[in-house]
Amino acid sequence: MIRAILTDIEGTITRISFVKDVLFPYAAKHLPEFVRQNEHNELVKSQLDAVRQEIDHPSANIDTIIARLLSWIEDDLKITPLKQLQGLIWQTGYQQGDFTGHIYPDAYQYLKQQQQAGKALYVYSSGSVKAQQLLFAHSDYGDIRPLFTGYFDTKVGPKKSCSSYQNIVNQLPFAPHEILFLSDIVEELDAAKQAGLQTLQLWRDNQTQSQHHPFIVSFEQFDSEKI
Repeated sequence: MIRAILTDIEGTITRISFVKDVLFPYAAKHLPEFVRQNEHNELVKSQLDAVRQEIDHPSANIDTIIARLLSWIEDDLKITPLKQLQGLIWQTGYQQGDFTGHIYPDAYQYLKQQQQAGKALYVYSSGSVKAQQLLFAHSDYGDIRPLFTGYFDTKVGPKKSCSSYQNIVNQLPFAPHEILFLSDIVEELDAAKQAGLQTLQLWRDNQTQSQHHPFIVSFEQFDSEKI
């Protein structure tokens, strides 16, 4: 019996193009100015120090850090300090109304129905918890954060690693087989399945498809009896 749902965001409940065509370019455009203006802010400074540690260059100046961050955005790398800084930059964009967080209509209806049915909903995304909450607070459907019980990001580990899902399970009051993981990425689903979770792949945005996991192309097709 499924008692909890752990969902990916990008490509699963929101379109990939929203992140790639809206959020990433916005962060790239505003990152240099944001970092320079806030490099002495403790929250930002801690992430800049994390970048220095990541590149093994403890004395790296601000120009070097900015260049590396921009290259990580260009290469779509899932590196924690970058994700944390992007979340801070996107906060301004959401608050100014520069964009709203895209949610597929079928995903919104599904999440709402599952929460109303008593399922606990959790999020696991490569985007920081802050970025996740910003998207849901300023979504196309308004503030939908009350739907979710908890959030996880790469601080628990990489999304394609079995140990990451074990870390998440250890923080939840459910057995692994009581948790359904939703994602469009085969390697993430493989890792979750290895950790004992049930899995369901969303076939959206021309992502790689797998026959090793149950799949749907829309949440309108969801049938818990077939999981």
